[in-house]
Amino acid sequence: MTYSILILGGTAEAKALAAQLSTSPDYDILLSLAGRTKAPAEQPVPVRIGGFGGAGGLAAFLREKNVDLLIDATHPFAANISRNAAEAAALAGVDILALRRPVWSRQKGDHWQEVTDIAAAVQALDIAPRRVFLTLGRQELLPFEVMPQHSYLVRSVDPVDPPLKLPNVSYITARGPFSEWDETQLLEQHAIDLIVSKNSGGVSSVGKISAARRLGIEVVLIERPRLPDVPSARSVEELAGMVRHWKLSRRKRGE
Repeated sequence: MTYSILILGGTAEAKALAAQLSTSPDYDILLSLAGRTKAPAEQPVPVRIGGFGGAGGLAAFLREKNVDLLIDATHPFAANISRNAAEAAALAGVDILALRRPVWSRQKGDHWQEVTDIAAAVQALDIAPRRVFLTLGRQELLPFEVMPQHSYLVRSVDPVDPPLKLPNVSYITARGPFSEWDETQLLEQHAIDLIVSKNSGGVSSVGKISAARRLGIEVVLIERPRLPDVPSARSVEELAGMVRHWKLSRRKRGE
């Protein structure tokens, strides 16, 4: 028996999980991407791009495609998608699992100012001019236009279009992961003295946090939003194990 699995992705972990599960003939996998990135990375399984129209639309899709298992492997800050996924799974009567990567924890040498959201991150910037590295999504950059006294370095997967209305801003278009060494070089090259980042957790983007620790650079760190309480794992390997256990349970029940 083959089980239909829909993975809500857009993260390196989603890609790795899809690749690992695709080696088994027991799974028919579809990976869904929101479509915010113009040139998404190549994926190891069939891909669907675009939204579903909220929880109701996703529930309808789950029923229409006879999905057996929904996996939420989206970014930790994609709270709306995660909430819709949990609600849709309940509406459609479909099992759900999630990947909840661990947050970054403060270590010796860190100079963090932890804030609750983007608005608080903007307010956390000093009045005196700073050289600020923004590592946020394109849709989260506009609020920083109210702080034009700073010099900004912005890194994003796709170009920021239209550009920010700021007098001193530079752009880097690049896709991670970025090593601690590369991030250290970047921070030194641009004389960065403040980083604004979300506490995304995981290893693919921790390089800038490690580099900031090495260089003694201050970090304004945005805390995670609250996510739905569904069965979850902290790593790709753990989640793959949960999928195997789910499969065995289904087969024991003759489903």
